[in-house]
Amino acid sequence: MLNKPLLPTAYLAPIIYYAILLQRSDCQIENHEHFIKQSIRNRCEIYSSNGKLRLTIPKQKKGSSKRIITSVKISYQEKWQKEHWNAIISSYNSSPFFQYYKDEIKPLFEEKERYLIDFNNKLHQLILKILHVDIKYDTSTEYNHSGDFTDLRNYKFNNLKIKKYDQVFMNRHGFIDNLSILDLIFNLGPESADYLNNINLQYLNKS
Repeated sequence: MLNKPLLPTAYLAPIIYYAILLQRSDCQIENHEHFIKQSIRNRCEIYSSNGKLRLTIPKQKKGSSKRIITSVKISYQEKWQKEHWNAIISSYNSSPFFQYYKDEIKPLFEEKERYLIDFNNKLHQLILKILHVDIKYDTSTEYNHSGDFTDLRNYKFNNLKIKKYDQVFMNRHGFIDNLSILDLIFNLGPESADYLNNINLQYLNKS
């Protein structure tokens, strides 16, 4: 059973991540850990015409490899913003609600936010606005290896099966669950919050 879930910062987090946030009023987001490679901190997965597609925000490589998450800077040597947005358009342009939300989301892929956590937070607040939810959560004040909380900092967010909903390329590759929250809101629109609140977290596997 979840007790004070401790979540990492995330780039357009997976559906289960938002189900936890919406269903629990005692969540906390970690602000004092070291950056962890190959994780949702700077990666998300969407549903492209070829199946699952991973989008990764490049970070600056200067300094120590063990950097506090709040000090991780985004690299703009590559035109990743344009690549990510074009991939999102290609994947969801024909989805039922892409046209409703694209003008709100696109500007964030045109600004050059310096720090990864600030960019994640801006997207996160926009997602909550789109979901029409007013939820409360805290951010950590220090790093704790363990304590009176459910540690989801290294959770993969893909260990819990969720109810099928219509996806753009479902007829080609079948249903793909636990993608980025974008997949849900572009396909379900205003029904997304209800969907998230109805996910059964009882069998969430924390491994």
